[in-house]
This record gives sequence, structure tokens and C-alpha cells, in this order.
Amino acid sequence: MGRASAWLQPAWTVIRTSGWPERIDSGGPNEPDRTVDLSPSEKLQLVEDLWDDLAGTPEAVPVHDWQKQELARRKANLVNNPASGLSWDEVKQRVRGRYGR
Repeated sequence: MGRASAWLQPAWTVIRTSGWPERIDSGGPNEPDRTVDLSPSEKLQLVEDLWDDLAGTPEAVPVHDWQKQELARRKANLVNNPASGLSWDEVKQRVRGRYGR
């Protein structure tokens, strides 16, 4: 069981796995969410673990109609105007230029 799987247990009860807190339990629907007590690095790790868990079953992630329409619009724009797109190298160069990396 991955770390994300532990986080997804009912009632937000978390078993201890490789450095995670022993227990984060909301106690029920009227109790506060204990994820606010996590450090920033723990929160980032939680997000990463959740993302990895979702990526393991991409067919289970819903894609809304508006998202499909936007993807179709962008694809049509690229097909009709190939110069409107950027290569991956151009994207990286722009990002690095903007953020100095």
C-alpha cells in the first residue's frame, strides 16, 4: 500500500508509513481536518502521493465536457495554425528566462 493509499482511508485515519504522522483522524464530519497541522513539506508530499495515486488509474479521473471542448478547440487551432504552438525546448527556455533557472 502506497502512502497515498494510507491517506485515503475512511475518516482520514492514517497509518504510519515512512515518516508520516502516526494518525490524522478527522473523527467524523463535524471535526476539523487535521491536514492543516502538517508541515509544508508534508503537505507537498501528500499532494505528490495523491497525484501519483491518481496517475495510476487515469481512466478513473473524470474529464468534464468543458475540458474536452477546450482541448478540441486548442487542437483545431494548432492544426489550422501550426506556428501558434511552441516546441518543448521553447517552453523551457521561456520558463527559465522568466524565473532565472
